[in-house]
Amino acid sequence: MNKFLGYHCSLCEQEYAFNEVQYTCPKDGGNLDVVLDYAAIRKNYKPEDITSGVEASLWRYLPLLPVPDPGGLGTPLRAAGWTPVFSPPRLAARLGLESLWIKDESRNPTASFKDRASAVVVGRAREIGAQVVVTASTGNAGAALAGMSAAVEQKAVIFAPRTAPPAKIAQLLIFGAQVLLVDGTYDDAFDLTILAAQEFGWYCRNTGYNPFTAEGKKTAALEIWEFFTREKRFENRDWRLNVFVSVGDGNIISGLHKGFKDLMALGWLEQMPRIYGVQAEGSAAIANAFFAGTETITPVSAKTLADSISVDLPRDGVRAVRAARQTGGSYVLVSDDEILVAIAELGKAGIFAEPAGATSYAGLVKAVQQGLIGSSDPVLVLNTGSGLKDVKAAMQAVVEAPIIEPTLAAVKRVIK
Repeated sequence: MNKFLGYHCSLCEQEYAFNEVQYTCPKDGGNLDVVLDYAAIRKNYKPEDITSGVEASLWRYLPLLPVPDPGGLGTPLRAAGWTPVFSPPRLAARLGLESLWIKDESRNPTASFKDRASAVVVGRAREIGAQVVVTASTGNAGAALAGMSAAVEQKAVIFAPRTAPPAKIAQLLIFGAQVLLVDGTYDDAFDLTILAAQEFGWYCRNTGYNPFTAEGKKTAALEIWEFFTREKRFENRDWRLNVFVSVGDGNIISGLHKGFKDLMALGWLEQMPRIYGVQAEGSAAIANAFFAGTETITPVSAKTLADSISVDLPRDGVRAVRAARQTGGSYVLVSDDEILVAIAELGKAGIFAEPAGATSYAGLVKAVQQGLIGSSDPVLVLNTGSGLKDVKAAMQAVVEAPIIEPTLAAVKRVIK
């Protein structure tokens, strides 16, 4: 069954066949939505065909993905996704919420949400016979591409700003990718990647440019749907989930929205969750457009310790604005100090988040304070990456451990 029909431009609404374009709309540069054959999927599959699956990865949703089975059995490529959902009572009580869940994407093979997009893009690369896959990244997307590529012996080239955290650069190198550190911003690396892909004929994974990235990221929405379907939450029509996610270039939030829209189109989901995007105050181009009531994304000079969401010109901004606006959600802005507090708070619940991952929780705290979220509103927060990605930032969130002499007296002086 060919589920993949083609593409739909998010700006001019032009339709393209699956073999007419590869990245963005040739007319206006708009992001392309992958168009699936919903009628064929409904005819051939039922929800229980998915929920009864045994594969503990995003590939359990292969019937809803525009790629064939990529192979790679027994490798990290088949371990992306299917991350745990926790229900931390301490955090719920602190916020006065009756129902709070945290989906921990740090459990992915390379420890971030970006494994989802990279796994699907690598699957697409194998389908079309691409020799080299290239991407620009502040670290996580590159690590994900490098790791997923290494799993199936796919050559990968990564352009990253020279300022990316050392732990993330280490991942790129350990996974065997060719790494080029750009003396500039993420946006500089992004533009250079596209030029290199055009010059050398490489397949470009860039977020907010390659339409298959959102298809990978939508699998988190499919997992959220399956989790709450199993708990029979969606059967209550008065019950509406609120999802909080950090936003940089906008592709994760637009991917989540796409996943929920696919489920609605199939008739497998009756109530669209509200989606809340959270941005750092120093990198708020998408939130600025949302609050201005427009879809025009004006670049900013991004500055935030949350490097994974530090973006001057978001490449998926329009769809990111729509993800909140069309679902009845909103955007929330948080300071770097609030992000550091959120890292520490999540840590006390046993979840170690990098700054971008903790940003979503900081946004929930702010949303509760602003009255956007009430005590009875069910909330799911996405932690998009592991704190081990940026230990330097993590150490700013806590008090350093004292150094003592090896005596019991010294212990007594400092013990709480």
